[in-house]
Amino acid sequence: MAAWKNIALLTISPRVGWEEVEASGLETERVMSSAYYPLLALLSVSCFVPMIYDHNEYTLSGCLIDAIIAFAKYLVSYFIASYLLSGFYPELTKSKLAVTRLNNFILYSSVFLIVPEILINVMPGLFAPLYFLMVFSLLVAYRGLDHLGVKKGKRTKFFIIAACLIAGMPVLLSYLFHLLIN
Repeated sequence: MAAWKNIALLTISPRVGWEEVEASGLETERVMSSAYYPLLALLSVSCFVPMIYDHNEYTLSGCLIDAIIAFAKYLVSYFIASYLLSGFYPELTKSKLAVTRLNNFILYSSVFLIVPEILINVMPGLFAPLYFLMVFSLLVAYRGLDHLGVKKGKRTKFFIIAACLIAGMPVLLSYLFHLLIN
């Protein structure tokens, strides 16, 4: 339940939310099992909702493929982002606490990409303002730089790399998975 509380606080005020993330001291595995995996499951289930609105265009097999890709792109992108950020910035992984902070940073920032995608899947038509909610993940990630303890001189470079990995990797993986399947 604490992970959901952190997500709610990050939604209301990213700065206060990151302070609460720091204070709660949740392990990455707990955040993943209590919030990230259920959100990925909900995202996968939401891929079947378009069958209700347009059963001629959306087939069960097509929605199943979309559900698998939606789940896999965020799961794989988390591991890739964690690995690459640890490699680019080894000073952020010098202790177990630092690794937990970095991984939680990636997870909580990714949540704000997943939730709008769920909403986009369940809406019957294209509602473009929901895509702007995904930009909110960048604000959450930016406010999380204090939580990570990134040095002042490296903040801009770290933020650009982190934003590309956290927000861009799911898009790239989705494209690649669709290429492999089609």
